[in-house]
Amino acid sequence: MAGKNTDNSIDMLHGPLAGKIVRFALPVAATSILQQLFNSADLAVVGRFDSSTAMAAVGSNAALINLLISLFAGLALGATVVIAALIGSGRRDAVSAAVHTSMELALITGFAMLAVGEILAPVLLKMMNTPDDVLEMATLYLRIYFLIMPFFQIYNFGSSILRAKGDSKRPLYALIVSGVINVALNIAFVVGLGWGVAGVAIATLIANIASSLVVLHYLMTEEEPFRFSPRRMHMQPDILRRIIGVGAPAGIQGMVFSISNVVIQSGINSFGAASIAGNTAAQNFEYICYFVINGFAQAATTFTSQNFAAGKPARCRESSRWSALIGMGITIAVSIVFYAGRHVFILFFTEDPEVIRYAMIRFRYIVIFEFMTGTYEISGGCLRGMNHSLLPSIITVLGSCVFRLVWNATVFQAFHTMDVLLIEYLISWIITGTAMNIACFRIRKKEFARIEQNEA
Repeated sequence: MAGKNTDNSIDMLHGPLAGKIVRFALPVAATSILQQLFNSADLAVVGRFDSSTAMAAVGSNAALINLLISLFAGLALGATVVIAALIGSGRRDAVSAAVHTSMELALITGFAMLAVGEILAPVLLKMMNTPDDVLEMATLYLRIYFLIMPFFQIYNFGSSILRAKGDSKRPLYALIVSGVINVALNIAFVVGLGWGVAGVAIATLIANIASSLVVLHYLMTEEEPFRFSPRRMHMQPDILRRIIGVGAPAGIQGMVFSISNVVIQSGINSFGAASIAGNTAAQNFEYICYFVINGFAQAATTFTSQNFAAGKPARCRESSRWSALIGMGITIAVSIVFYAGRHVFILFFTEDPEVIRYAMIRFRYIVIFEFMTGTYEISGGCLRGMNHSLLPSIITVLGSCVFRLVWNATVFQAFHTMDVLLIEYLISWIITGTAMNIACFRIRKKEFARIEQNEA
């Protein structure tokens, strides 16, 4: 089904799985890591060439921006699962309709978020207890960032379409182009022109326009049924329902998850600008670790989706096993490297002793233990690949989000220290991972028994 671009695709239905999972997951992880590194460039440039206040202004937006990205990434994941299932079941005729439905959904959601965000930007930042000395610059950054949303959605959904057929490389290529532009413009706008926070935001906007255009080029030159044509954009109701059925729970989960992080960010903000800057700097390293896990979770979702639709339960089990073993193993190795070199790595962002002190606390509680997110991300991905998207969302919301909100309202209020604030991550990972694996085991047993019964 991949036509002339078969070199970019992976046959998920036949042959050994471990190598194919690595070939799929590492470009996905690299894409997210590069995106984070380019975002880190924003932080590093304003931190080194402007001020700690400017650095805090960019950092104070991190939790809110991640909330938006989580919502849209969940919707795009719905497109991946639906198209992958159509491939697995051999429904070539429906793939084109899914491609065009996905891209129209991308445009609608992107422009809707742009409109809402421009109005609510200062309100949202005030709700997060953003310090007064940071608020004006943070609002400027966020309002410029909201202009990115339509282009971000085009890239996000376009990449999901390519990944559904096993092509995780070309979204990475598009991001490399975007990242080079972003870094170059950061230096030009901040160091050369002195535009500060506005400079890094404008650079990010231009870079996202570039990545969306590259992905559009890939899709518009694809062989059928994956080729995208703007003239053929049309919402097909049954496909839209399936995309939303998978994507909405995942997106809402990510959004609610991020809301809990916004609440935590509010707690971080209560310690002042140095706390914001230090936590934001350390988050760059934990995000890299998480993106490795997320790459293998997306592999588990996509491989499971194709093989489940094709009626191959043994390959679903093997996909889950290899995704967990390899993904968590690599994450542990990366976390150890970051923790061992934390005092050197942090100097890329700041030399302020107070900022560094807060960053070290975050390294101790989160960066070194980030592999634990794999206990629920990969098993949750397998459930979504089997068309069970609501349950992993409920488990994550209860085990992580609700728990963190309760912790913040009770324990953190009683013992107002950064250590108490951050240790809640570890506890929530244990709760969520345990519940998710139990659910995955039970549902997989039931679904696979049904497939085997039908075959008999």
